[in-house]
Amino acid sequence: MAPTSHLNNPPAQPWGVLYESTPGATSAPAKTLDELLTPEIEFVRVQWVDLINTVRFRVLPASYFRKLLANPRSRAGVGIAKAGFALVGLASAPGFDAVGEFLYVPELPSWRVCTYAPGHASVMGRFEEKVPRPDGSLAVPYCPRTLLRQVVRDAQEKAGVSFLVGVESEFILVRATEPEPVFACAADWSCSAKTRTGSTESAILEEIARDLLAAGIELQMYHAEAAPGQYEVITGPLPPLEAADALVFTRETIYNVAHKHGMRATFAPRLHNDSCGSGAHTHISVHAPPSAARPADEARAPSFTPTERSFVQGILSHLPAVCALTLPTAASYARMLDGIWSGGTYACWGTDNREAPVRACGPPGHHHFEIKSVDATSTPHLALAGILAAGVSGIREGALLAVGDCAKPAAEMSQEERAAVGLADPLRLPKTIEDARRAFAADQIMTSALGAEFVKTYIGINETLAKFLQGKDEKETIKKLIEYY
Repeated sequence: MAPTSHLNNPPAQPWGVLYESTPGATSAPAKTLDELLTPEIEFVRVQWVDLINTVRFRVLPASYFRKLLANPRSRAGVGIAKAGFALVGLASAPGFDAVGEFLYVPELPSWRVCTYAPGHASVMGRFEEKVPRPDGSLAVPYCPRTLLRQVVRDAQEKAGVSFLVGVESEFILVRATEPEPVFACAADWSCSAKTRTGSTESAILEEIARDLLAAGIELQMYHAEAAPGQYEVITGPLPPLEAADALVFTRETIYNVAHKHGMRATFAPRLHNDSCGSGAHTHISVHAPPSAARPADEARAPSFTPTERSFVQGILSHLPAVCALTLPTAASYARMLDGIWSGGTYACWGTDNREAPVRACGPPGHHHFEIKSVDATSTPHLALAGILAAGVSGIREGALLAVGDCAKPAAEMSQEERAAVGLADPLRLPKTIEDARRAFAADQIMTSALGAEFVKTYIGINETLAKFLQGKDEKETIKKLIEYY
């Protein structure tokens, strides 16, 4: 007999830290420029992330940054070539050339002191047109932060829901990439042998932890992961835009601290055919006013609210398309296989089932959903925008949850077992990035939520990225992947 899910058992006392969301709230009160530019800050990194998850910035002396924001009659911002959005290495994606600039406008609520780089602070922003578009808008249709902000605003205004998001960041420490990759300590999952006192690995992890905490990011824990040289850093939940910004900062911290200690950190999705890959498992909780009971699909997930059931169904229905944003490289699909605890290839969910792309976590009344089909080659803001847009579409449609709790991996179920949980004719995840791009281009919810211009632009840039990452052989491809991500 298949094991019974704990979701069907009598209610238990909640466990763990219980988080609540307040729509429109931020994690910290706003500060003035004078409060932010303390004497210790010499330089400001005006920072953005492009459509291939490259972090880029311009470094401004603090005095010039202050001058930039001083005149209320002038829009504060830094001119950035429009082609900068489409740069992949030194190549430019189709549709972009040497003409034109955007204005990148800093947003002070995103300010963080770069604890990994003394004397520096970073600030994110939004891309705007220098001159309004014909419709009067200044918005750039493929600015990742603008897109995520719009999805979150639509969720609140049109569906009455808000979200909290936390992320598990898995990465591998590499001592060298030539002539072959040399990985850090090869001890196993959560083993003390992987974090010995006095080791370089332990020093790196402790410095990462201190830097994140000093920067105001909630660090929940860090630990050794299963693959050689692999570790994980888990950060706490924030509203979506803040969460994406914090994830950029977390990765920058990991990259920089590893480099300081003579190692390279890589978030490449999978480097070992005989061991685990690295994901960016994204935990999302859905917060909405109480809603009326909905018997039609209650049996599928008795402890979920109707809003949660519709949210999960929205994600599952559009997951093949969303994968173009969350799994954007060829290497991503070497990780998303059945049988290796990465989420598998069936569009399904399960309670604490690590072989399902959506894992239900947390006690009844305080659920959150781990989206496992995400890795760190994806741009955080775009990955979240796609996931949330899919989930919100389900909420707005009142979608009934069509798939029940998978108490065992779907790939290991018999045909009868799959039929019993609503997987008689299962939707499968893409096997390649080409399949994901096709699904993304055909998905009307993605086009409606993110815009036709974004979809077209993203696909063109993603195709250029695929060519860039392809080496002349497997060895060169792996080296490129390690060095770029």
